[in-house]
Amino acid sequence: MPWPRSLFARVTVIFVAGLVIAQALAFAAIRHEREAALRELMMTGIEQDIASSIAIVDRLPASERAQWLPRLERRNYRFMLDGPVEGPAPATESSRQFAEAIAHALRPFEVQRVAQAAEGRDALKMQVRLSDGSSIVVDARRIPMPVADWVVWALLAQLIVLAACGWLAARLVTRPLARLAAAADHLGPELKAQHVGEEGPTEVAQAARAFNAMQERISGYLSERVQILAAISHDLQTPITRMRLRTDLMDNEEDQLKFRQDLDAMNALVREGVTYARTLQGTREPPCRIDADALFESMVSDYGDAGQQVVLEGQIGEPIVTRPYALRRVLSNLIDNALKFGSEVRLRVHHAGGRLVLSVIDNGPGIPPEHLASVMKPYFRVESSRNRSTGGTGLGLAIAQQLAHAMGAELVLRNRAEGGLEARLSMGTQGEAQE
Repeated sequence: MPWPRSLFARVTVIFVAGLVIAQALAFAAIRHEREAALRELMMTGIEQDIASSIAIVDRLPASERAQWLPRLERRNYRFMLDGPVEGPAPATESSRQFAEAIAHALRPFEVQRVAQAAEGRDALKMQVRLSDGSSIVVDARRIPMPVADWVVWALLAQLIVLAACGWLAARLVTRPLARLAAAADHLGPELKAQHVGEEGPTEVAQAARAFNAMQERISGYLSERVQILAAISHDLQTPITRMRLRTDLMDNEEDQLKFRQDLDAMNALVREGVTYARTLQGTREPPCRIDADALFESMVSDYGDAGQQVVLEGQIGEPIVTRPYALRRVLSNLIDNALKFGSEVRLRVHHAGGRLVLSVIDNGPGIPPEHLASVMKPYFRVESSRNRSTGGTGLGLAIAQQLAHAMGAELVLRNRAEGGLEARLSMGTQGEAQE
């Protein structure tokens, strides 16, 4: 049986297995003790009973002995007036001791032959010579210790009770840990902290308190960072505006154009930096039911009005539940990125089984395989075709990744075999309209 992976299952298996082994050992010890006591009782009493019965048979007339044998028979021994005594000598130490005890009790009757009976290891056949010269065969055997049915059922009931107690103990120990793990899994970029109950064993309660405090600290740190970036952005707007006004007063048009381009780049960096910091906190936009096909057609039309060709392939055909602003921002960033490096851009829609897959495909140079994961990092640039000369801040894909994570979606980049890059966004569409 494979070893279970969950802590709850492992603790339960250990508890139950330990209880089963302990019960089995206790039952074996009790049974062994009863067998030893029964053997001792048999060894000290049965030989006297056999000797007394032989003495009675010896005093009876030969014609009446056959009638008395059934009356003298007991559960663990019986007598026969004839029949061979064949077989090996007693093989076990207990059988030999049993035979010696009977032979000693039968004195002065002579034991002519002793053989191991076929019925069991503690079953003997003994041929005894009577005073008139005739023989009688003693068939003595050890009777197994009887076990009442209620004993077995009582042991099973006890084992069930102990197993249930072990399961309950494992549940009490592991359930707070399971809640803690679930809260950690649900701690997404939006940092909607789920307060974990601080009950349970001391160690578990302490871990829950530490986790709750950690959630609060992380939320505070990120909020503070966003506030700092927002303040920096606000403070930079004024000098950038003054520099733009002074640029307009410059006589050299070439220098004026270069300064204006630098100021536009600075302004874009400030805006994108604040946007990325805010996406680290996820999106507070509530999910709602929308007509996604209309959203995609509207986006494609907007790009067409701006003179950029984007082809829409496929449709959903039914409303979906999602965060429309976040979805639009993710697709815009992916399409903008594709338009920078490709002349043909397609938005492919595939919906099946409650999963929506949106693929933004271009015919550009693609991304070196070793950089596919790194381009999702903020300010990372591939020093080839996708460099600063193409424009951008290096935050578009990072923002798309963070928003996709906040939506519960998965964003993956891959190079196409026929050339170009495919950005695939996979998400569920069966969520609740409100959280």
